[in-house]
Amino acid sequence: MKALLLAPQFHLAADHPEPTPGHGEALIEVDLAAICGTDLELLAGYKGFGGVPGHEFVGRVVACDNEDWLARRVVASINLGCGACPECRDHGPEHCPTRRVLGLIGCDGAFAERLVLPVGNLVPVPDDLDDAVAVWAEPLAAARHVLDLPVDWPRARVAVVGPGRLGLLCAQVLAPLCAALTVLGRREASLALPRGLGLTAALAEEAGDSAFDAVVEATGNGGGLALALRLARPRGTVVLKSTYAEPASLDLSLAVVKELALLGSRCGDVPAAVAALARGEVNVAALTEGVWPLSEWQAAFARAAEPGALKVLLRPDAAPGAVKAAPAPGAHPAPPA
Repeated sequence: MKALLLAPQFHLAADHPEPTPGHGEALIEVDLAAICGTDLELLAGYKGFGGVPGHEFVGRVVACDNEDWLARRVVASINLGCGACPECRDHGPEHCPTRRVLGLIGCDGAFAERLVLPVGNLVPVPDDLDDAVAVWAEPLAAARHVLDLPVDWPRARVAVVGPGRLGLLCAQVLAPLCAALTVLGRREASLALPRGLGLTAALAEEAGDSAFDAVVEATGNGGGLALALRLARPRGTVVLKSTYAEPASLDLSLAVVKELALLGSRCGDVPAAVAALARGEVNVAALTEGVWPLSEWQAAFARAAEPGALKVLLRPDAAPGAVKAAPAPGAHPAPPA
């Protein structure tokens, strides 16, 4: 099968061995996959991953020893735990000490024609939910996970730092619940899309020190954390959503002086995210750049890495040149076909 491999650089293999599902596993034909900021960080050495990357996808089960799953459209939770350790039993696989993670740690991912996952990781997709919407299930689950943190969101003045894909998902999730929410960016041009989504947006450099009860940092770079520490009020909260390969050089004394709570936030509840997408609770079409065929992965990754780029989707079976145009900033286009 065709698969995009990181070994040690990206290259497209035309004859990569097709995975074989074992007992309790499903072979899934990938319909759409999405390039995440973490996928871009893999190129810089994040997690030292080698294999097929990609962890955001929607596909169809084509082989499984449980016939109930055959032909079903699915997305998936990406963490594969042992199922036996205290962490797995008490909380789930997200922090299992021997976990594998789809397309990130020890498990080939979705930038291929097919992949294999345990059926316990699969989440059915409603028939009326378009592929280009369903593919957002995993990142939306990560965004909605901020709701599980010990923050009094209804009384909080919140800043979301970083008007990119993940930041705008977090902002759309939180805005209806918070006392006030502002999306902060570095450039005026980056504020058009959040404003088009009905969100309050402003330049980060103009935001006052200690102006927010909670700051969600989603910039994807180390400089965002320093900004978040400045913006959070004493005894406030900084929520960390960014992952990146390069170590951040940071003076954490401000966190000590302000007595800030620093809370990491990673994966979330994928079934709940699918339900939220089905209810139309967030606008993901406005965050979607378009669809590239897997054979044109270089152009797709180049676009995804550009400042201000929206979500780039890959279709394994698409013909070369089948690229959708990017939506205008602030527009709410229909999902790509």
